[in-house]
Amino acid sequence: MAGALRMTEAQFIGGYEHDLQQFMPYDYIPVDIKTEPFMPETAHGPYIQIIEEPKQRGFRFRYECEGPSHGGLPGASSEKNKRTYPTVRINNYVGLARVEVQLVTHTDPPRVHAHSLVGRHCVENGTCTIDIGPNDLTASFSNLGILHVTKKGVVEVLTRRLREEKKRLKGPHCHLTDVEESAIVKEAKELGKTMDLNIVRLKFTAYLQDSTGAFTRALKPVVSNPIYDSKSPNASNLKISRMDKTCGSVLGGDEIFLLCDKVQKDDIEIRFYEEDEDGCWEAFGDFSPTDVHKQYAIVFKTPAYHSTEIERPVTVFLQLRRKKAGDSSDPKQFTYIPQVLDKEEVLRKKQKPLPHYEHWRGGRGGGGAGGFGGSGGGGFQFHQEMNGAGGGAGTGGFFNVSFSGFGNGGGAQMSGSAPQSGAAQQQQQTDRQTGGQSDSPLRQQLLQIAAALNSRVSQSARQTATALLQYCSTGDARVLLAIQRHLCGIQDGNGDTPLHLAIIHHQTGVIQQLIHTLLSSQQQGIINTANHLQQTPLHLAVITRQVKVVEVLLKAGADPSLVDKDGRTPLHLAALAGDHNILRFLLAHLGECHAHLVNMPDFHGLHPLHLAVRRDGERCLRLLVEGGAKINEPEQKSGNTALHLAVRENLFKVACLLITELRADVNACTFGGNTPLHLAASLSSPTFCSMLIAAGADKSIENDEPLFFSSSSSDDEDEPIREEEKEREVAPKTSNPRKRPAGGHTPLDLAKCQKVRKVLSPSKSPKSDRRGSGNIRPTTSSTEEVERAGLDEDTLSRLVNVLSVGDVPWKKLAEKLGMMTLTHLYQDSPTPCRQLLRHYKLGGGAVEGLVEALQSLGLTEGVRLLRNAELRDDKHNTDVTVDSGFGSQPMEDVEPPAGVQ
Repeated sequence: MAGALRMTEAQFIGGYEHDLQQFMPYDYIPVDIKTEPFMPETAHGPYIQIIEEPKQRGFRFRYECEGPSHGGLPGASSEKNKRTYPTVRINNYVGLARVEVQLVTHTDPPRVHAHSLVGRHCVENGTCTIDIGPNDLTASFSNLGILHVTKKGVVEVLTRRLREEKKRLKGPHCHLTDVEESAIVKEAKELGKTMDLNIVRLKFTAYLQDSTGAFTRALKPVVSNPIYDSKSPNASNLKISRMDKTCGSVLGGDEIFLLCDKVQKDDIEIRFYEEDEDGCWEAFGDFSPTDVHKQYAIVFKTPAYHSTEIERPVTVFLQLRRKKAGDSSDPKQFTYIPQVLDKEEVLRKKQKPLPHYEHWRGGRGGGGAGGFGGSGGGGFQFHQEMNGAGGGAGTGGFFNVSFSGFGNGGGAQMSGSAPQSGAAQQQQQTDRQTGGQSDSPLRQQLLQIAAALNSRVSQSARQTATALLQYCSTGDARVLLAIQRHLCGIQDGNGDTPLHLAIIHHQTGVIQQLIHTLLSSQQQGIINTANHLQQTPLHLAVITRQVKVVEVLLKAGADPSLVDKDGRTPLHLAALAGDHNILRFLLAHLGECHAHLVNMPDFHGLHPLHLAVRRDGERCLRLLVEGGAKINEPEQKSGNTALHLAVRENLFKVACLLITELRADVNACTFGGNTPLHLAASLSSPTFCSMLIAAGADKSIENDEPLFFSSSSSDDEDEPIREEEKEREVAPKTSNPRKRPAGGHTPLDLAKCQKVRKVLSPSKSPKSDRRGSGNIRPTTSSTEEVERAGLDEDTLSRLVNVLSVGDVPWKKLAEKLGMMTLTHLYQDSPTPCRQLLRHYKLGGGAVEGLVEALQSLGLTEGVRLLRNAELRDDKHNTDVTVDSGFGSQPMEDVEPPAGVQ
């Protein structure tokens, strides 16, 4: 039926019976169902069919003040030179008939819609009717327009229509009771909450004549495809225009920038899926509404693949999909690559390769070579190729160094010169026979060079032998390294020097010997040599977590400012690993010349402080701030501070530490103007929202994302602003230097969770005053509220002194306050009791609760201190309020304001 949605009788009746049970306590039939029973559908009986669907996108719903549409609703196949319109046909019937069309919702089953159809054949109740037949039973609706009802008027329109239908069913002169009126209003409100004003469908119902000529015999209706308002974000087709990555780790977590056509930030998801013979797998990209930039770009993190043990790349698909409508974009390929366990290649280099053995070659030794333990037989012949390194030889050649006397009772004796080959001896004998007649200046020069080289080789061999004897006597390998000092900077195929390899294999003794040799031979530059991954020995010492080696390298002059392939210094790597021992040592040895490293970004724009947050390293955060790290410094990609990252990663303990102990700014803004409260609201976290508000977060700050966008097309520039947008402008706003003319989003605008909306709503909360005071006043700064509640800094410090004098274990106090789950937060703090009370204050804890805890511990002095603080505050202000943090949980019982509904 040309893609039409036909409803079976069971679906139609069953759906409405369900709705009647849910929303209608009184006995009546909804407005979108006729009182006449539908004719049973038979194999050859009459039925209605959609032969031309309406055009789904590109048609604009218009408000009453804007006048009629420029042309009617076109058909799906309509073209510039060939206009078509929504058309239906009655099959298997001859005679007169009446076709009625009305607007319904896109839900299943469809419900009556608040919008109305307007046009040539339309009436005031929003329906259109055409009489057809007896020969041509095709009905084409060529002049349909859709009248958009404002959000403010939805309930009123639905109430009026339901009331009219009720009266029509009961009779023209009936009177509705108060119970019926309240039931109608209730149903209209429930229906208005779930209704999408940007999507409608057409429902066509055909009526055949009965024996009296009246059109009472109704055929089963058919419903068209959804029609989207062209001004709605959901009106455009979903399309992925560009991605900066098409592959990522099988573990997920890779950040991808995706450009797309216009989307609605709270109604879009990124679906990863794979379909094979084993079934279908799907997962969704991780992002919040604040990660959708002006409805045209999304920054998200990839989900993990269902199997992390893949051995080769796996290709899946990703697509944009609307949460409500369910429509999706064309899929794009994405490749998951196997997990890389050894990014720094340390484990690979630790693996010892199998040695390659040459085939044994028997027989006697080469010419002239003295034997080991015997006279000349079976000896080894050593060939050393001189390539100019260390010895100063400028030319290459092979020299036979002969050792003799081993096993014959003497020491190691080395000949003064290298033995000559048989060809050379024969040549010398010939020269003697000819009396040197063939001598030439060139030949004499070559012989002199050969003699000098032989002398140097002989000297090197004697030094090596002496060093070997000394090593055998003392066990000190430094004497051998001193002989080979010119080879200490040699690099292997990975660019690693001997010092790199010693660190990789945790050879601490060898490391110290190598460094001693390098320093004694004035080769300090080798200590800062980088391999092919731009890793210096100090980088590897931090990666392998060798604190002793880090200390030795720094004392030997290792440069802590050198960066690896990711732009990270050893300080970055220590923060990323969460190794507070190495981090403490690095910070202590930075000095003034390297003090800037603590606030230096890597190639990804992250400071050591940001890396420590991602690692959940609370000790590292303390050390970095003590070492000079700026707590509110933003990372360079999107302007997130450490507190933003803690909220985004759902690290509640870290966020508490940043706010209470490290004094992070709770109102710091990203490049897009989002505060941590914006992120917490968009992530639907009432806990974070309460904590941030209690710490002084401003609920009225607007980000840089306008609430609405002006159209770029010339046709839409003169169109009036939607009514709901006008309503937003009427609401008074506090002065904000970041505010744009159009107005940005506040945290409340980004909140979709009802609990979060209640926390963020500017509602009044009465104080639980022990004297029963009924005074209520609007809340102001949350920090001021907490301080006025009797737990200001002075009172807190005095209370800590009282607890220290009373020698009260802070864990017992935490148990009395119900904060045992957070005790691990305070164990590393130098003043755990102070941090405990600060967190209790930050969470909006009531003073009465603290008083009860102190009374149970027998601390009457602390109770007296808090009572005196309350009396002092009451003299200045008798109508204080409870802060809107954890202490305002009774808001759950308060009806949210109309703007929140």
